[in-house]
Amino acid sequence: MPPEHSYRPSPVDDVRRQVEDYEATGGQTGGIHRGLPVVILTTTGARTGAFRKTPLMKVECGGRYALVASSGGSARAPAWYRNLLADPRVTLQDGPRRAGYVARELAAGTPEWTEWWDRATATFPRYAQYRDQLRDTRAVPLILLDSEPE
Repeated sequence: MPPEHSYRPSPVDDVRRQVEDYEATGGQTGGIHRGLPVVILTTTGARTGAFRKTPLMKVECGGRYALVASSGGSARAPAWYRNLLADPRVTLQDGPRRAGYVARELAAGTPEWTEWWDRATATFPRYAQYRDQLRDTRAVPLILLDSEPE
């Protein structure tokens, strides 16, 4: 990500504190939500160009990561999803490790989507509930992070 962008912390106190704690301790504090591990996703704001950081449930297999844009079952897609549509280059912090990735949305119903959706719902079963809840409102995008090219 370009260094000229500035970081704009979340206006939500709990999210801001969780990100601060996570980054300060390499995930030792702030790395668990609802009893499950989280990662920190950094996107570039679609409107502001500022860096935005969001804790998300960790869905990982073999060093690859998936993100579920469920927004906790909200009818509106999360801001981080809109940000990565505008600029798919992201940074992900998993514990003390940070790396750059390029995000791509998986097409629903494809074998790759099914494989990662099964992993996501095994990790956090509420994703399936959110998808059912939103069935008539919006899709729940499933994003795969590919390693950023050298």
